Amino acid sequence: MHQIEKVGVQLYTVRDAMRKDFEGTIAKVAAAGYKEVEFAGYFHHKPADIRALLDTNGLTATSCHVDYTAVQKLWPETLDAAHTIGHTFIICPGIDEKARKTADGWKGVVETFNKAGEASKKAGIQFGYHNHYWEFAPDAALGGKLAYDYLVESTDANLVKMEMDLAWISVAGQDPVAYFKRFPGRFPLVHVKDFKSLPHLTPEQLAHYDSRKLEETEMTEPGSGIIDWKRIFAQADLAGIQHFFVEHDAPKDSLASIAASYKYLAALRF
Repeated sequence: MHQIEKVGVQLYTVRDAMRKDFEGTIAKVAAAGYKEVEFAGYFHHKPADIRALLDTNGLTATSCHVDYTAVQKLWPETLDAAHTIGHTFIICPGIDEKARKTADGWKGVVETFNKAGEASKKAGIQFGYHNHYWEFAPDAALGGKLAYDYLVESTDANLVKMEMDLAWISVAGQDPVAYFKRFPGRFPLVHVKDFKSLPHLTPEQLAHYDSRKLEETEMTEPGSGIIDWKRIFAQADLAGIQHFFVEHDAPKDSLASIAASYKYLAALRF
């Protein structure tokens, strides 16, 4: 039997609390039992101050999310901040819509990701991409190919890893284990969140789907939804998973949410 050695949390879950009380919220995350965090914005705090706060609370900020513009235009300073804070991964969680409209635009995305991955690798940091659901809809600009498949196949496997959001791929009706088998070792990080029900969308619906209502009404903590975590995590070695980050996009009580998620995942055996 296996277990998750260090349950992590994507701090996007507690973003509203962090805006009001950055230091206090980080302390509460640590008090809930977490040892690893993933940032989604620094809320105007200096990297050195963030590192000191993490050290005080016994936390490691393994990863962070930065937007596509930062990957394109602010990479050296992004890498500098990552070094100071202690990130070993930097993840891009989306791609500008304009870049996704043509085949040449997609080629530019691949070039941008490979270039960022090469620079970060030299700095001792791994670059990666985080999916949502729309990447699994047939993409007209790619001749009907799934954007996710195109990204995984076209980027350099050593320079660009994937942080798989296990909930959003489920919304898309795809099986994460099938991707682990197709691209073994490519998924060093995963996002762990759940749904009480899934929308069962057609490929056409998926391309134009608005997920906000789903997030607010159906998203829930792992263990209280329908995703089979034992089946997925049994393939963690095949996938190459090193870090498991809890996330909830629209929790009613963010601190209660991360506490419940931690309790479930810390006890999970697979």
